[in-house]
Amino acid sequence: MSDTLRVFAGTSNPALAAGICDALGVHPGAVEFVRFSNENIKVKICENVRGDDVFFIQTSCPPVSEHLMEMLIAIDALKYASARRITAVLPYYPYALADSKDEPRISVAGRLMADLLKAAGADRILTMSLHSPQIMGFSRVPIDQLSGVPTICSHFEALGRDGVVAAAPEISRAKVTESYAKRLGLPLVVVDKRRGAHGRLVAHGVIGDVEGRHVIFLDDEVITGTAILEGVAAVRARGAAKVYAGCVHGSLAGETARRLAESELEAVAITDTIPLAADKQQPKIKVCSVAPLFADAIRAIHDETSISALFH
Repeated sequence: MSDTLRVFAGTSNPALAAGICDALGVHPGAVEFVRFSNENIKVKICENVRGDDVFFIQTSCPPVSEHLMEMLIAIDALKYASARRITAVLPYYPYALADSKDEPRISVAGRLMADLLKAAGADRILTMSLHSPQIMGFSRVPIDQLSGVPTICSHFEALGRDGVVAAAPEISRAKVTESYAKRLGLPLVVVDKRRGAHGRLVAHGVIGDVEGRHVIFLDDEVITGTAILEGVAAVRARGAAKVYAGCVHGSLAGETARRLAESELEAVAITDTIPLAADKQQPKIKVCSVAPLFADAIRAIHDETSISALFH
């Protein structure tokens, strides 16, 4: 039986995949993707993988559905090419926000993703900073969840601790922001939001002292940036000095990147779990790579050593 480590990647985030392969010291596996005129996708594994330990890298980013189908078909192709074990490496888990049945007659799509991956032939899943830990309970195959918190915190360590506070953009995200605050050794403040006349949450106040201090808004994901931009206005109105923001998954939908760049934020740090499109690149947006962390995790899974040791 082969004990060869093989890494293949879809088309969603080639730069991250290349970084992971470089950190592992392996060449990416040869794979061919064909899109037919009827929008069907064919995936051909162009190398022998019989008996190999295979990792397939694909993140969730636009076009989400196309990348999802590409991944499922590729995993199925690897399965029928007799790979010994297949690990789906999902830096940003697809449909991660659909993790509960909060309305009648809807799908819990986060659970469905786990079912689809297992049905396609994945033996395990490697991902980063899930929106909710309960997604791990949806899966019938093992899930290893890495944390992007250390990567983002490393970016902000240069600010030091004196006169710096970590901020949660709203009370519901306070627990998530607390994990960043503990690692940085910073006090935590929270933007207090309440529903206004039109039922929309608006900043009502700030819980904690920000006057004269540098404030870092920290969360796992930024999609529209509205919560952070409202938080920036709230802390600046209460005398905050410089304001920064950081998150693991920079979804930055629509005009979010431009809005962040034009705001009073000094800088925004994100990771490369989601590729930053060329039209969204701004001087204020700093991208921190998680490729070395994923490479370490892939090596640990292949060698069957502890992944939890990576958190320390």
